[in-house]
Amino acid sequence: MADIVQRIGIKAPPSKVYEALATLDGLAGWWTQEVAGDSEPGGVIVFTFRTGEGELKGEMGMQVESLTPNTKVAWRCVEGPDDWLKTEISFTLSEQDGQTIVLFAHRGWSELSEHMAHCTMKWATFLLSLRELVETGTGKPAPRDVKVDNWY
Repeated sequence: MADIVQRIGIKAPPSKVYEALATLDGLAGWWTQEVAGDSEPGGVIVFTFRTGEGELKGEMGMQVESLTPNTKVAWRCVEGPDDWLKTEISFTLSEQDGQTIVLFAHRGWSELSEHMAHCTMKWATFLLSLRELVETGTGKPAPRDVKVDNWY
């Protein structure tokens, strides 16, 4: 098994970061603009990705495994690319030196692959988008996200 793990500091209280991670409106502000579903534990959130022209590029369904206010959000992938299925995604928050530290993990990849390398880079850009959203009010969710290569 392989994992993606990243860490980022955000100059805002944990409650504000948590809101961006645990609500549909918050998620639409930094990951993809098209978010639907149930963001409560046991619910499934569907994230739809399109090009700027509206062409469907993919969808991911995340079952909300747990929500611990201002501390942790955890999902399990139930719909999406084959190598994402059954992987687990978590955002763990802590307050350090006036910042909220987000420890991000996307665990349980079956193997290291070119797709995993792409996703590692994309998660980094989306975590920067999360920080922009929380600190400035405007993130860069898909399809306005940072393009990193010839894949979407």
